[in-house]
Amino acid sequence: MHYAGMRSVAEDLWSYAERLEGSWLVEIGPSGPVLAMRYPSKRREGMVRRIREQLNGQLRDTHPGHICANGPVIEHPAIGRMRRPGAVVVPEASLDEDGLAVDARQVLAAVEIVSPSGPHGECDEKLADYPAMGIPHYMIVDPRTGTIQVHSEPCKGRYSGKEPHIFGDSVAFGPWTIETSEFRRYGRDA
Repeated sequence: MHYAGMRSVAEDLWSYAERLEGSWLVEIGPSGPVLAMRYPSKRREGMVRRIREQLNGQLRDTHPGHICANGPVIEHPAIGRMRRPGAVVVPEASLDEDGLAVDARQVLAAVEIVSPSGPHGECDEKLADYPAMGIPHYMIVDPRTGTIQVHSEPCKGRYSGKEPHIFGDSVAFGPWTIETSEFRRYGRDA
């Protein structure tokens, strides 16, 4: 199926998901459109908020006019992918445009926080999709293990740069720094 057909199916799934109880996610991955239930976690949302606030504080100086937003849908029709990261760095004006998704070519960075139930290959797929979309920086935060991976330098559909970190580190993420001392693992108290 070509991308326009997959996009149409994804839009139908979005309409269907809006009538369902709970929190749902629609993406277009390597096997086509997917509708999946999201399992919210207060700890995950707290990490997204901390990352978003830290990036927004730095973006004023490094990339005026850009913000870190809680995961709007991003798409790249040429490679047939539509994803919803936990957070993205995009031009603020892109969030005022009509349509379902932000053009992936406008995305400076994507952040994923692994859910308590685990990635089920999701991060592996996105680790292939995001560099193919041309997204310069990708950070995966895993509260199950207390680890962080920062990927950079997309080249030929892969990231050539990879830096591992643990919770508590000051993490270089592109031109920004994320302080992770307040990040907590799932199932662990402060």
